[in-house]
Amino acid sequence: MSRERQAEQVRNANGFIAALDQSGGSTPKALRLYGIEEDRYSSDAEMFDLIHEMRSRIARAPAFSGDHIIGAILFEMTMERDIDGKPAPDYLWQERGVVPFLKVDKGLADEENGVQLMKPMPDLDALLERAVKAGIFGTKMRSVINAANPEGIKAVVAQQFEVGRQILGHGLVPIIEPEVTISIADKAEAEDILRDAIAAELDALPEDSQVMLKLTLPESANLYAPLIAHPRVMRVVALSGGYARDEANARLARNTGMVASFSRALTEGLSDAQTDDEFNATIGESIRSIYDASVAG
Repeated sequence: MSRERQAEQVRNANGFIAALDQSGGSTPKALRLYGIEEDRYSSDAEMFDLIHEMRSRIARAPAFSGDHIIGAILFEMTMERDIDGKPAPDYLWQERGVVPFLKVDKGLADEENGVQLMKPMPDLDALLERAVKAGIFGTKMRSVINAANPEGIKAVVAQQFEVGRQILGHGLVPIIEPEVTISIADKAEAEDILRDAIAAELDALPEDSQVMLKLTLPESANLYAPLIAHPRVMRVVALSGGYARDEANARLARNTGMVASFSRALTEGLSDAQTDDEFNATIGESIRSIYDASVAG
């Protein structure tokens, strides 16, 4: 029953999905932006303790609730830690009304044909089994597109959907994320190729399967409307991709049916040095602005 309520929320609720899934490679930068320099920790364990404290602080903020937040994407270590004495996925759903997702990819391979595929995930089945037991609803995995190379983009999408079918086999909903780098000169052309490649893979899925898509905010407004309307798509969310929050929100508001799944844009302005009142006010303003952009369409 809980899973049915989660699916209904993910499919239809107003709001957005918070990306709290910084991994080992991106954690130092996330901590620096939060005001914690590398001299504050001397090991990976201490680093991950600090980022967990930041994520827990975000999750406890009054504005971080199902009223504005549909779901939250967690890093593997976050799934296995507690927030206020409860396993993080349980805390999010039971205390905050936020559907828990899990980042499952292991990073990016070297660039080939203008793209970076995901590294192999030999232990994925075991991770997915743990995720199911932990109460996770769905997963997220990221590839990167750096050029409008049809061969490369087709390879990215094929890999994403191949792994997506493995995830569906565990009863989880995959968020398929082929990110188009926002700074490339042929971004619009890459997005056209990507849209058509995704549509072909969606058409090949079994009729009773549904996936989610996480896509870079496109150059052409409503470019992804056919994917949003596709019967095998539960929801399409947008990544901020390096755009500042105001720019990301403005672009998002021009795309009907897309909602945000921001990471850097969500945490912009937060600081370890803030008092709880200051922190809660800052994250509250961020959440409200992203929510407004997500429902504008």
